[in-house]
Amino acid sequence: MSVFLQMRGITKTFPGVKALDRVNLSVAKGEIHALVGENGAGKSTLMKILSGVYPAGSYEGEIHYDGALAQFRDISDSEDQGIIIIHQELALVPLLSIAENVFLGNECARHGVIDWQATNKRTEELLKKVGLKEAPTTLVDKLGVGKQQLIEIAKALSKKVRLLILDEPTAALSESDSQALLNLLLELKQQGVTSIIISHKLNEVRRVADTVTVIRDGTTVSTLDARREAISEDAIVRDMVGRDMAHRYPERQRRAGDMLLEVSDWNVWHPEHAERQVIKSANLTVRAGEVVGIAGLMGAGRTELAMSLFGQSYGRNISGNVRIRGKTVDVSRVDRAIDAGLAYVTEDRKSLGLILEETIQRNVTLANLEGVSSGGVLNENEETQVSEKYRQAMNIRTPSVFQKVMNLSGGNQQKVVLSKWLFAEPEVLILDEPTRGIDVGAKFEIYGIINELSEQGKGVLMISSEMPELLGMCDRIYVMNEGALVGELSAGEASQERIMSLIVTE
Repeated sequence: MSVFLQMRGITKTFPGVKALDRVNLSVAKGEIHALVGENGAGKSTLMKILSGVYPAGSYEGEIHYDGALAQFRDISDSEDQGIIIIHQELALVPLLSIAENVFLGNECARHGVIDWQATNKRTEELLKKVGLKEAPTTLVDKLGVGKQQLIEIAKALSKKVRLLILDEPTAALSESDSQALLNLLLELKQQGVTSIIISHKLNEVRRVADTVTVIRDGTTVSTLDARREAISEDAIVRDMVGRDMAHRYPERQRRAGDMLLEVSDWNVWHPEHAERQVIKSANLTVRAGEVVGIAGLMGAGRTELAMSLFGQSYGRNISGNVRIRGKTVDVSRVDRAIDAGLAYVTEDRKSLGLILEETIQRNVTLANLEGVSSGGVLNENEETQVSEKYRQAMNIRTPSVFQKVMNLSGGNQQKVVLSKWLFAEPEVLILDEPTRGIDVGAKFEIYGIINELSEQGKGVLMISSEMPELLGMCDRIYVMNEGALVGELSAGEASQERIMSLIVTE
């Protein structure tokens, strides 16, 4: 296969940090090329250079694209050459429709007037291609993060794409939607589209990638050719982290204690469509020291259940009963839910879990300001001591707690979110996609933290779209489908097949 893209000796330096050090990348025409590495390894930085986010002159090295030296001034310059990047952070306008977002800056117009009939028709075709059934006129803010990711894909396909770059495209997707997207990438490959995919889901990488390039600490470690021989996940992990990982999930003693959380007959209606019941008579329990999972496809109601329990952050006409240690508690507001002993680590840490412009110090203490205050006055020295304690305990990789959270890798951001809630001293932690967008090394650390919490007698309710993660971490797993809990499996009974059969047959 002919070489389509070559990046040679790419070096990129930020103040005090060398993000990339003479990185080389070679991509063949029409292949799917996976770029893997731990958070902070430099993958996204390399792709931002390729797509013109970091313009020519801001880095050292050369880019050769389709046989010619390329020097992109900005994103529009690279898009004119058919290079389209879909960033991990969604770039949609919430109050515009799907069609308006898909063709934003690339409008279907005649003589300066938008042809809405053509726009909506073309959008329908693109949505069908990515597996969405929503009307083109649907507002984006009415959709979940997974569907918004698919709209980003549709938006990229609306342009004359020759090289498609996807940064963690399936991080927000359920298993079935992820498979549909991977199938779409394989279809695009048949149509001659070259793709570069950044992903931490190594099973997906092995399924679709023709070639895998591993980056570690800003340098190219290896390039593996899947067309010559099968690439094992262990080989990729070894190159990513520089060591063998014998077990993907840390071992722990499974000891369920006294009843901690009891939710009974929990019903929730949609916040805008009063006739639509989102959660239907849910009953669940979590014991002290237990990690309990909730499995289900996208749209099953898992996040809606979690948010409604945490201060009724979602839904209306909510009814049911919540008990902690046998005592009925008030969870009608977020502050009351926190006082009752609940904590919620959201699936969208950037928008809902953190204040990105603030420091680690400020974020860690947000949920328990009383713990670092006296007489209503914040004690900044105590705040610094608390955040430093969690920085060390959680192994947050940063030189200082005064670092802005926006400058941290995804794994370290997640540790800050966990630190925030641990400082609030909850009885039960609800973890919604706790390892989304995090590399295997950081995942292992998060799993270790979850196990430590269970050993301390905390209860953990864990939502995950990755079934192997639930099977590797949980003592029990509830299966959810269309707003109802349709089954419960012990660790010994659970398997991917049994979980899927419960979803399909109910």
